[in-house]
Amino acid sequence: MVCIGEGPGADEDAQGLPFVGRAGQLLTKMLASVELSRDEVYITNTVLCRPPGNRNPEPDELAACAPFLADKLAVIQPKVILSLGSVATQALLRTKEPIGKLRGRIHAYGSAVLIPTFHPAFLLRNPGPEYRRMAWEDLKLAKREYDRRRTK
Repeated sequence: MVCIGEGPGADEDAQGLPFVGRAGQLLTKMLASVELSRDEVYITNTVLCRPPGNRNPEPDELAACAPFLADKLAVIQPKVILSLGSVATQALLRTKEPIGKLRGRIHAYGSAVLIPTFHPAFLLRNPGPEYRRMAWEDLKLAKREYDRRRTK
């Protein structure tokens, strides 16, 4: 499985690793909730550099980094991609649909399937049980697809 977020935050930029800050700690717990460890999952972002002011990446920045992400995915050949948040999901699916309409279902993505869910940073900012429940459902769906496709 591959998890794809939008881009590095301050902690990630400082350490040169994806999802190592508070959002990364929550992602680790989210994965563990469906019996996946970080060692079993490749974690990356749609852009490689932190945008100024930690703003969302611009379309030209996403386009500039897209070949690098495509190369990674071509090497890894994931069967399941968990997209984290609207920026990553919209970039990967090439749509402007909001994450709320995209999550909760499976999308075709080349030879893989893509399952959108909320970004862990969003869940930290919106700690209510409704979003956490939806993310939990997305994770269970991703795990089912991962297990199903792994045994083929």
